[in-house]
Amino acid sequence: MAHAVHGNRFDSAMPPKKTARFPRTARLLRHADFERVYKQGRRHFSASMTVFYWPRPQVTQNTEAKARAAVRQDLRVGFTVGRALGGAVQRNRMKRRLREAVRMSHPAIGIAADVVINPKKSLLAADFSAVLNEVSRAFAVIEQKLSHNAAGHNAAGKVALNKIAEGREPEAGSRS
Repeated sequence: MAHAVHGNRFDSAMPPKKTARFPRTARLLRHADFERVYKQGRRHFSASMTVFYWPRPQVTQNTEAKARAAVRQDLRVGFTVGRALGGAVQRNRMKRRLREAVRMSHPAIGIAADVVINPKKSLLAADFSAVLNEVSRAFAVIEQKLSHNAAGHNAAGKVALNKIAEGREPEAGSRS
């Protein structure tokens, strides 16, 4: 095997470049998880993709379940690219671009949600900076909506608990 020589150094003598990874724990892998996100989740639309998201419920049972839940407290992301969007080369390129955009956008840690990104055909022609901007914006919207909903449910629950503690029944229209 011949090595290329650059000056006084061989290519093999250069330190290996650290590869950026999209870890398995950050990926949505099971078909049932994708179906749950599509059926029970919400949608966010942008110019070159549709983002589906579903907040995962918190698990608090025993210590083993807590340890597993601690690992899965962040976003899990999956990608679906249908055959209508092109051949295998184009579909794989779309997935690679989206995976890199998700990796670079550093989605918010601490929000337990599953996200599925469906690209549109325009993703192939879009500049990568635009794709990165769309993915970052989608994660910001998801974080805002999920944290807002969690705060709203907590506030409504506290109001209902206060009324019960005071001896009054919560109104039929109140969320509890």
